[in-house]
Amino acid sequence: MKLQWFRLFLLVAAFLLVGCDHVSKRVAKTELEGEPPHTLAAGILELGYAENTDSGFNLLRWVSPWVRTPLLTTAQLAGGLAFLALCLRRRLSLAARCALLLLAAGALGNGLDRLTHGHVVDFIYLSHWPVFNVADVYITAGAVLLLWSSRRLNRKVPLTG
Repeated sequence: MKLQWFRLFLLVAAFLLVGCDHVSKRVAKTELEGEPPHTLAAGILELGYAENTDSGFNLLRWVSPWVRTPLLTTAQLAGGLAFLALCLRRRLSLAARCALLLLAAGALGNGLDRLTHGHVVDFIYLSHWPVFNVADVYITAGAVLLLWSSRRLNRKVPLTG
């Protein structure tokens, strides 16, 4: 019974994380669209509205939007659901579960954005870095945490030849 409650907690957490991402995007659209960027730390951090129809770092700019949008939408939603399913498995460390939860929430947040609007709302500008959003922060933090937890696990398990 404990495991079922924990899984319910993880599903609620995923829902809340995606909700926070979408609230931040709605606020960005309402407050920042059509406005000049708001400087928070001169030369370092600004908030400004952007609609991203491409992937991170514009890696798919050469692909037709007719192909790119459905491809990215499907990949993000399927990936988010897969990460969430992995997160609900029994034998994972807490760090790995948290990492997968963050990856799922980030992928689902951006995937739902793309599904409903045809683009992802980005609004955080760091100098010398492409514009991003809260879901992208989840994905980055989840990837770092997953890497850290897997390296930690690998140190505990001796290699056999």
